[in-house]
Amino acid sequence: MDKSTIICRCEEISLEEIEKVISNGARTFDDIKRLTRCGMGPCQSKICNCLVAAAINEKTGTPFHEIPLPRMRMPISPIKLDTLATNSTTFSSVKSVLDEVELEDGKVR
Repeated sequence: MDKSTIICRCEEISLEEIEKVISNGARTFDDIKRLTRCGMGPCQSKICNCLVAAAINEKTGTPFHEIPLPRMRMPISPIKLDTLATNSTTFSSVKSVLDEVELEDGKVR
């Protein structure tokens, strides 16, 4: 891969940036994530995980099975805008579109 190849599309992190932090001591995906934000975008490292592992393997010689997977965190539920705008004391969150759909006999009304 060329040094300018984008590894993390969400955060626009290039191979050159990843190799730089590896040469400065990063040895795991989480090390790289902390230093570059790689894997912190909307896909949560689903696209870049293997590419980063390949870069770690190539630069350090660490076998793939010894490179730990990135730490996963639970997704945060979005908060309705009216909750924020009105200083409401009751917490209102949207877990999915289905939370706001009314069903009648198992069918959408």
